[in-house]
Amino acid sequence: QVQLVESGGGLVQAGGSLRLSCAASGSIFSVNAMGWYRQPPGKQRELVAAITSGGSTNYAGSVKDRFTISRDNAKNTVYLQMNSLKPEDTAVYYCNTAIQTGWGMSRYWGQGTQVTVSS
Repeated sequence: QVQLVESGGGLVQAGGSLRLSCAASGSIFSVNAMGWYRQPPGKQRELVAAITSGGSTNYAGSVKDRFTISRDNAKNTVYLQMNSLKPEDTAVYYCNTAIQTGWGMSRYWGQGTQVTVSS
């Protein structure tokens, strides 16, 4: 069994900052790629940022230079530092990770955390 627990969402004014965390726990052999997705109201889920096990990162164009993804491999945790937030960043944010267990490699989703940016 693997669990992803997210934290750090909330309500913030435009221009503010939030930091999201997502910790993986359970019968984990290794954690590979980790990422953050978001789903704005009435829209499809989209990739925000991703980071490989080696630390290489990529970002959606709309968040580049404002958001930073990082990870702590010892804690199986991925973070998303969000600065200069805009109302259009309002969404439910989900972490997604590729995890190797005794049953093979699978991708897991967090439960989602709401981020609301007021203008």
